[in-house]
Amino acid sequence: MLKTEEKVEAEKVNHCRKFYIAFKRFVFSFRLEEFIALIAFFPMAYLTIKAYLFFESQGDVPKLFVGDMQRLVVVVIVIIATYLIARFRSGWSFLRDILPLAYCLAIYTNLHDTVHFANPHDIHDSLIAIDQWLFGCQPCVWVQKFIQPWLTEIFSFCYMVFFLFAPVVALVLIVQGRKREFRETLVTVILCFYCGYILYVIFPAAPPRHTLVHMFTVNFDGTPISDVALKVMSVLPSKSRCAFPSLHAAVTLLSLMFAWKYTKITFWLMLPFCIGLFLSTVYLRHHYIIDLIAGWALAIPVYFYIPKFDRWWRKNMEIYSPENRIIF
Repeated sequence: MLKTEEKVEAEKVNHCRKFYIAFKRFVFSFRLEEFIALIAFFPMAYLTIKAYLFFESQGDVPKLFVGDMQRLVVVVIVIIATYLIARFRSGWSFLRDILPLAYCLAIYTNLHDTVHFANPHDIHDSLIAIDQWLFGCQPCVWVQKFIQPWLTEIFSFCYMVFFLFAPVVALVLIVQGRKREFRETLVTVILCFYCGYILYVIFPAAPPRHTLVHMFTVNFDGTPISDVALKVMSVLPSKSRCAFPSLHAAVTLLSLMFAWKYTKITFWLMLPFCIGLFLSTVYLRHHYIIDLIAGWALAIPVYFYIPKFDRWWRKNMEIYSPENRIIF
């Protein structure tokens, strides 16, 4: 009887061990950025559908949220197609290198519109109070005394090219044949975005252009680039809650750090535009100063720890899913 019980217990342990190994093989068949995208996709999809159904129940779905649903469908199709192509056509494996950034930005765009459906407890009053305590005023309001059409054009341009900074550094590295450095840069930036998404949900905050609108006495309209930027901003929902931390500050600083580490010429070429972006976030009323500080504070540990995390992940891929291991 005892031997039978021991045998049953041993079979249970063996079954659990097999399940554990099978689970690890599944997890580590994905690259780190792919697995994080998979995890992030489901809450994003839930919030997108929740927002759409809410407005549908009100009898009027804004075009913005119709676009979110369309983007959701496109992301699903692209993910499936990319997975099949990358798995069965090795010559197309570069898609696995570059498309996770596209997934990341698509998730960012949808989350930007729907954070308030995840957490309605805003903290922007606290951010306003912190800026007031630090500077004795609201920097976004104070800086309007310097508004000039030519300055608005420069800052609008710097703000709009934000999404190019990290890809430019990555592109330089891949052209140089430095695939390991290319991957380190891109994966770190992608995971920085995801860290920011989590913080958006924990700390929802509307930007100054909404919360301090009653204090602004100068408008930006009247110049070509700023007019385009204003049109882009006008389609965002009034309940947008993605101010804290500033991912513009975090990702731009990361891009500069990797450029300094691997391609200093690129660093010096990017630096004026990056400084312009930091200044533009306040000048154009997109962020509080404390948002920038939080963004820079996020970038620093991400820069040091995400590459280590990715190396650990790749070692496990070699053990549990060697056919998917990354070869440099």
